[in-house]
Amino acid sequence: MKHWKIGVIAALLSGSLYAAPLPVVTSFSILGDVTHQIGGERVSVQNLVGPDQDTHAYHLTSGDIRKIRNAKLVLLNGLGLEGADVQRAVQQSRVPYAEAAAGITALKADDDHDDHDHDDHDHDHDHDHDHDHDHAHGHHHHGEFDPHVWSDPVLMQTYARNVANALIKADPQGKTYYQQRLNNYQDQLKQLHAEAQKSFNAIPQAKRKVLTGHEAFAYMGKRYNIRFIAPQGVSTSDEPSAKEVAAIIRQIKQDGIKAIFTENIKDTRMVERIAKETGVKPSGKLYSDALSKNTQADTYIKMYRHNVRALSNAMK
Repeated sequence: MKHWKIGVIAALLSGSLYAAPLPVVTSFSILGDVTHQIGGERVSVQNLVGPDQDTHAYHLTSGDIRKIRNAKLVLLNGLGLEGADVQRAVQQSRVPYAEAAAGITALKADDDHDDHDHDDHDHDHDHDHDHDHDHAHGHHHHGEFDPHVWSDPVLMQTYARNVANALIKADPQGKTYYQQRLNNYQDQLKQLHAEAQKSFNAIPQAKRKVLTGHEAFAYMGKRYNIRFIAPQGVSTSDEPSAKEVAAIIRQIKQDGIKAIFTENIKDTRMVERIAKETGVKPSGKLYSDALSKNTQADTYIKMYRHNVRALSNAMK
C-alpha cells in the first residue's frame, strides 16, 4: 500500500514538472526545425510540408486541417510563402498563430537582382527578363515579396526571436527555458554567418555567379554578394518560356558561369537541360526550401553549411 502511494506522489510530482509538450504546427520543415531548436522538450512539432517537399506546390488536406485544430500554436513563415488555403484554415481554426518573418525587411519578388549593384550590361538584360517573367506569371503564389528569408542567417536571428516570442506567449511558464535556448541558437546563427562570410570572401567577386532552379537564394545573394540566376521565379510553379530559357543559356556562356545546381524540392530536368546546352556539368544539389530526409541537411544549420560548402567549391 505504502509503495503504491509513493508511486502516485512521484507521478503527480513528475506530472507538474513535465507537463505534456505544447503541440505546435509549423508550415514547413525549416521553420519546424527552428521551432524545435528553441522549444526543445517543451514542444512537439508537426510540419504541414515535410523534408524534401515543395511548399510552393503544397495543397492543404483534411488531415492537415485536423493537425491545425489540435495545435496550441501555429507558426507560419509569412510573406506569402503559405497559400491562401493554409492561411484561411489557420484563421478559421482560431488557434493562436504567428509569422516568423514578421518585422524582416523583405526583398520584392520581382527585383531581387536589383540589390546587387551590378552595372554590367548583362545585369540590365537579366533584370528585364526577370521583370517580364514576373508580369507574365503574376507570381500568383507569392504576390509582392520574396519569402525565402532563411537563405540569410543574419535575418534568421530575427526569425528565431519571433518563434521564441510566440512560444513564450503560448507557454509563459517556459519563458526562461525558451529564452536560454534562443540565446544559444542565436550564437549558432552568428557563427554560421561568420563561416559563410569567410567562405564566400575567399572567392573573387567576378566568380560569384550561380544558376539554380528557382529564385530561392536572393537574400543569400544580397548578404554575400553572389549573383544568382534562375529559370523560375520565387515560386516553383512559375514556368519560364523558351525565350527566357534561351536568354539564361546565353548568359551562362557569356558570363562563364561554372556553378549550376539542382534543388532538393524540384524536378531537376530544366536545370539539367540548361547544363547540357551550355556544356557545364551540374555541381550538385542545394537545399532550397526544405530540409533533407537524410542526415545531410536535416537541420537548418546543417542545411546552410552544406549549401555554403557546395556553392564555394563550385564557384572557385
